[in-house]
Amino acid sequence: MTISADHTAPKTTQAEPVPEQSGDTYLAGAAAEAVRKFGITAEDYMLPARHQIQMVDQDGNLKHHSEQGAEPGHEYPLPGDDELLAAYEQLVVGRRVNDQNSALVRQGRMAVYPSSHGQEACQVASALCLAEGDWMFPTYRDAVAVMARGVDPIEVMTIFRGDWHGGYDPLKHKVGIQCTPLTTQLLHAVGVAHAAKLRGEDTVVLAMCGDGATSEGDFHEALNFAAVFHLPVIFFVQNNQYAISVPLAHQSVAPSLAHKAVGYGMAGERVDGNDVVALLAVLDRAVKLAREGSGPLLVEAHTYRMQAHTNADDATRYRQDSEVAQWLARDPLSRMRTYLFGRGLLDDDGEARIAEKAEAVATQLRNGLGEDVPVDPQDLFKYVFSTPTPQLKEQSALLADELARDAAGTSTPTEAPE
Repeated sequence: MTISADHTAPKTTQAEPVPEQSGDTYLAGAAAEAVRKFGITAEDYMLPARHQIQMVDQDGNLKHHSEQGAEPGHEYPLPGDDELLAAYEQLVVGRRVNDQNSALVRQGRMAVYPSSHGQEACQVASALCLAEGDWMFPTYRDAVAVMARGVDPIEVMTIFRGDWHGGYDPLKHKVGIQCTPLTTQLLHAVGVAHAAKLRGEDTVVLAMCGDGATSEGDFHEALNFAAVFHLPVIFFVQNNQYAISVPLAHQSVAPSLAHKAVGYGMAGERVDGNDVVALLAVLDRAVKLAREGSGPLLVEAHTYRMQAHTNADDATRYRQDSEVAQWLARDPLSRMRTYLFGRGLLDDDGEARIAEKAEAVATQLRNGLGEDVPVDPQDLFKYVFSTPTPQLKEQSALLADELARDAAGTSTPTEAPE
């Protein structure tokens, strides 16, 4: 199989024979079957479509099918109306949450918040494409995705106000804890997918990361392991153009981040990350392929971080206001609103209902994050081991004794003289 510079497939009516390596086919199982079913080459299956998938343009108009970027092996049906309306509701809630949390940081009621303002379409589609038993592994910027997965908003934001724990039960919600270390969640995602496969479970794992994560060694290790062991993982890269202050051009000169997929033997795709319709279509299909046994897939969403990296960042030091203004016209929320109104799926009453729900979530955050958090010093020992060690029990008892004497107003006894 030859990969040409413009990745144009030879003009054939049948897929190329899949070469064998050590007795195993180059594309194993259902992946090889997908190549045969689509009637394309293995090259065209793995490489992204020549143009990114976009269904609704930035003005909110549905593009003609011939202009959506689809081609054989990369074709996407329009999502259903109910899914589109659910996505818009989550978009509105997500935008309100982002703006509310930014205000709470300025008020000192949250320690830090990495806003996903402008990236909400990626967040919402990530949650809606998964089934109840599937797993999501988010980044620190994916709070809106975690909420859309059904986690209580206060529990989601607990970690950002500086509490000692992650706020929610990962096993209950099938959502990994948001963490600051870059790319480590991809390794966790692959581990869960491997365990699910060994157990024979019907589980798909969505592993989320940013463009900066693709420069980390953990990215390579996670993708390579997932491909070698043929795991049901979707690596979802939200390319928001900057790894904090480092632009993508200083990280990679690949044609796109989705093109990295072919190096691991998996399929890759590019999608407009501000077009929630296209995102739902691409991710829904990726989940379907992964569940059918086609192995891992890499999806790159082209989007933009409208606000600073966090409240501790000054974005004006590395990008121009004119650049931000260009992306304002591509806003995912206004694009989706225009599209739904144009199709008659949304009216003023429906939008008012959604706005009311979004404001209720914002009020819940204001009230919940404004409450003082009760502190139990014994938590230092409760959650270290499931069964406390003798040393922890001794330390816990010592602390309990000191706290009791402090509450009674008695001084710490001193040793009696010999």
